[in-house]
Amino acid sequence: MMQFAAIRLPREILFGRGQRHALPVVAARLGRRALICTDERFAATSLFAEIVAALRTASIDVVIHDRVLPDVPRESVAACVAQAGTFGPDFVIGIGGGSCLDMAKCAALLLSHGGRLQDYYGEFKVPGPTLPLIAVPTTAGTGSEVTPVAVISDPDRTLKVGISSPYLIAAAAICDPELTMTCPPGLTAIAGADALTHAIEAFTAVKRGGNPDLPQQHVFIGKSALTDHFALLAIRLLGRSLERACFDGSDEDARADVMMGALAAGCAFGTAGTAAAHAIQYPAGALTHTAHGLGVATMMPYVMSYNRSVSGGEMAEIGLALGLPCAGLSIEQRADAAILEIKRLFAAIGITPTLAALGLAADKLDWTAQQAVSIERLVKNNPRPLDLSAMRRLIQAAYDGDLAASGL
Repeated sequence: MMQFAAIRLPREILFGRGQRHALPVVAARLGRRALICTDERFAATSLFAEIVAALRTASIDVVIHDRVLPDVPRESVAACVAQAGTFGPDFVIGIGGGSCLDMAKCAALLLSHGGRLQDYYGEFKVPGPTLPLIAVPTTAGTGSEVTPVAVISDPDRTLKVGISSPYLIAAAAICDPELTMTCPPGLTAIAGADALTHAIEAFTAVKRGGNPDLPQQHVFIGKSALTDHFALLAIRLLGRSLERACFDGSDEDARADVMMGALAAGCAFGTAGTAAAHAIQYPAGALTHTAHGLGVATMMPYVMSYNRSVSGGEMAEIGLALGLPCAGLSIEQRADAAILEIKRLFAAIGITPTLAALGLAADKLDWTAQQAVSIERLVKNNPRPLDLSAMRRLIQAAYDGDLAASGL
């Protein structure tokens, strides 16, 4: 059977220690006026001052929006665009965590096409190219530096919403592990667990056929040989180094592995998509006001257990990528070992083990299931079908901490 694969990525990805110093040269190819989106914390650092000074030395004028908030509130994007409007930037630079990169994507979108963010919710609503974007992550988790999606919070909606379009993919991603060296252990753990969840869900996503209309009508199209390559790379790097990076933030090799793992996971799920763990996190996170990465990681072992009956082969490959001893074990045994290792790793770095411990109220389980199963773009990507009854059982198992029950 002829293989089908698709992938969408930035035109240029630079990775490695010190690569932030290439920013002025990369930026100069795009213009001479830059809007920089970052948050107040990073804007106050000497690293940020050095980056801005280097841009100005390269004759690039900048206007700095340093008020990016977590989860990118809708109206905060309008404020950023208003600040930049009279400046007339040629391109946008996002520097910071995932919210800073998502803000930069949204600002580039509105500066290019006008209107309201609400006009672009969903897939393929962006009508054409936006201002070029350079993404410079300072955390290792979301993969937003290479993905076609921006996630924001809308006060008119309970759940966070996404704008998904290939036009949102950055022109260049500059990933310098030195920018993550001061990331605290808790954030390192949550971001890294988010990345590992991205990789696992991309690798176990449903595999669709080669209909030429598929990638033209959908942003996230399921797993393929190309996305599998990136997903397994991410699992291998994060499996061997995430725990080390959390407990010794000065370990440069571990930091590099984790950042490369997050980048590779973004390359995978930016085309393959994610699935049930993310579908459940949206309502659970809205109710518990907990970090996205924490919620998806809490769900991941239970979702793996649920999917094991149809994705045993992929789970076994995940075990190999994690470096587990698999000689003499059946595929089923390897799959079980992989699930238990993810559960162990997440527990070791402080990921909350159950939805109850995450703070989800028992009387909200039905609502959570109803909301989760309605997120079709994620549920349809799950390898094992999920109707409302199955979703309710999965959420109950994750609430109770019953890993065996989630496989029923």
